Amino acid sequence: MTTASPDPSPTRRFEPDLRSITRINLRPMASPMPLGFFTVAIASVMTACLQLGVLGPEARGAVALCVLPAFALQFLVSILCFGARDVIAATLMGVFAGSWLAYALVMLSGAPEGLRVLGVFNLAFLCFGALMTAITRPKRALWLVLAVSLPRWAATGLSGLTGAEWLTRTSGALGLLVALVAGYAAFALLLEDMRSEEVLPIGRSGPARAAVDGDLSVQLRNLERQAGVRRTL
Repeated sequence: MTTASPDPSPTRRFEPDLRSITRINLRPMASPMPLGFFTVAIASVMTACLQLGVLGPEARGAVALCVLPAFALQFLVSILCFGARDVIAATLMGVFAGSWLAYALVMLSGAPEGLRVLGVFNLAFLCFGALMTAITRPKRALWLVLAVSLPRWAATGLSGLTGAEWLTRTSGALGLLVALVAGYAAFALLLEDMRSEEVLPIGRSGPARAAVDGDLSVQLRNLERQAGVRRTL
């Protein structure tokens, strides 16, 4: 008489049943990206005015206090983006938040060699921005803000290290350009949300376009493999 060997993977026979009773609840939320982009725009205007000489050196502390809330706002945007399962936007906004905090603390403290330290910090930020730019092209609003920010970070970093006045002025002018692009992106996203259609061109492509134009099945594709659903990160 032979005895049947036990199933080496008994859990497999339950897998279809587990899938049929599993439910994943998604919580709808408004897009936090307009808040993030408007924050970038306003903070960039403040720092650009300081670099261009519109505000004198004695205004550094006041500018730092005006920029400090940008940290809290963009940190909030980052948390909401993580909740919306957009890791690219969440990472970008979180790092932006940290950069505003670092800038505000250095300017407020008046630490020795503060401008040179911020110069190195901006060059490191430039490397981060280049990596993010390489992967955000389908999300054209993010990509455009990053693309115009790269030369500003380069100019700011080099001006902090060298003390060259023309680089400081160039960085200020580029800061106004960043503010203009970020403000446009924020306004376009607000209009899109209000009218449930694209009003001003944003230029989404690939997965970013499918996420807006696709049906619910596109949104839920591979959901079981995303962070927060799978067992490990």
